[in-house]
Amino acid sequence: MDPAAVLLSRRNRNLPPMADRVSSRHDADSVSGRPHARRFPRRTARALLAAAAVLAVSACAVGPDYQRPVQDVGVAYAHAPEGRWIPADTPPQALPADWWALFGDPVLNDLMDRMPRGNLDLAQAEAQFREARAALDSARAGLFPSLGVSGSVNRAGQGVSGAGNPATTYSLSATASWEVDLWGRVRRDVEAARAGEQASAADLDAMRLSLRSTLAQAYFGVRASQLQDALLARTLDEYARALEMTRNRLAAGVASPADVAAASAQLDQARAQRIRLGWQREQQIHAIAVLLGQVPASFRLGGGASLPAVPRVPVGVPSALLLRRPDVAGAERRVAQANARIGVAQAAWFPDLTLSAQGGYRAAEFASWIMAPARFWTLGPALAASVFDGGARAAAVASARAAYDAQAAAYRKTVLDALREVEDALVQTQALAEEQAARDRALAAARETLRQVTNQYRAGLVDYLSVVQAQTSALSAEQTALDVRAERLTASTQLIAALGGGYSFN
Repeated sequence: MDPAAVLLSRRNRNLPPMADRVSSRHDADSVSGRPHARRFPRRTARALLAAAAVLAVSACAVGPDYQRPVQDVGVAYAHAPEGRWIPADTPPQALPADWWALFGDPVLNDLMDRMPRGNLDLAQAEAQFREARAALDSARAGLFPSLGVSGSVNRAGQGVSGAGNPATTYSLSATASWEVDLWGRVRRDVEAARAGEQASAADLDAMRLSLRSTLAQAYFGVRASQLQDALLARTLDEYARALEMTRNRLAAGVASPADVAAASAQLDQARAQRIRLGWQREQQIHAIAVLLGQVPASFRLGGGASLPAVPRVPVGVPSALLLRRPDVAGAERRVAQANARIGVAQAAWFPDLTLSAQGGYRAAEFASWIMAPARFWTLGPALAASVFDGGARAAAVASARAAYDAQAAAYRKTVLDALREVEDALVQTQALAEEQAARDRALAAARETLRQVTNQYRAGLVDYLSVVQAQTSALSAEQTALDVRAERLTASTQLIAALGGGYSFN
């Protein structure tokens, strides 16, 4: 049997029920003429001693103490570039909080500064975080007593009509009640709420990181599209001049109508590409406007800027993901929350101890409402326990344990997904760097081929179909080279996001 229960049992073994003790003491004091207030402190002291004894044995809380689930993450990334990952025995180089500054683009920096003030997804996540913080404050309130006051005026009578011997009663009272956290239910509830608040904070950072990553990728997509548009504009001018030259050669009798048709078709195909590119770019600009919380019709993104250089991203070690990835941190905090709820469910097996007190004045005349003879008070503990519930408590504990297992599995899966995303981004960034070098060489060769074929056509050595093929190859090489540059910037952004983007969970 619990020591506190033994103590209370020994103290109250030979005493009548609490209501009878209060009534008897009040009557005895009234007969003897002694004010009962002189013995109220003695009763209070006894109750406080009993409460102190209860608190002395309530230092522990039922339920398992939390330990983070173990998940192997390895000592290094398999595809980390040589010299760019940091050994485990050295302090890791962290990404800066303003990681987008690595790209050195002032327009991107301005967009990143404006985004948190207007983005509605971020506003929703912030509201959810405030909700989780309020839930923590609500749980903490259970650690403190509740106080209340009440006053009433009642008039009652006897008889069928209620008019016989009417009487009026005036009362004013104050009540105090405190549920002693004997088994740690409230503390486990606070522990769960605190973990929930931390998980919500991690969700907020994850949302912020995701939105910034999306904004950066959309911005690079727009810049690449603008460069593609400029390339097509120059190409259209060249194709228009080539069509005019072919028509002049047809008039001079040195070209065929088929050459003119091929030049005209090539010009129209380039125009169609530019039209498609235009509406796709406008959609990307609209997406940026929504990220900033602006109406798409009122947002403009000027052109003329080139693509920034691809930055060097400090990769670090896999174990850093447990602290730098907000989604990983949030998943871990939800495991802690589920663990604490096991203790909350287990505490339902034990009785609840409530200490309550009430005092005030009650009289039949308003003039003697708050005088000493009208004073009354009650003080005492109350134990309440459920004897039979049809297995509801056992089911609640089993449900809490199953929820913990589910959250633990979700945490391990989140860690593995984070490692996969980093490895995927590392593979992609390295492959794209090698691909860009090959694309640049292919572009140089395509430009030289076009120059030589154009000279041969002007000399009458080849037909115009050879020129069209060379021009198409050169344009494709130009466009592919631009696409690879944009993909490298996107892959770098995805790598930064996969690494946690400067986030640190404390």
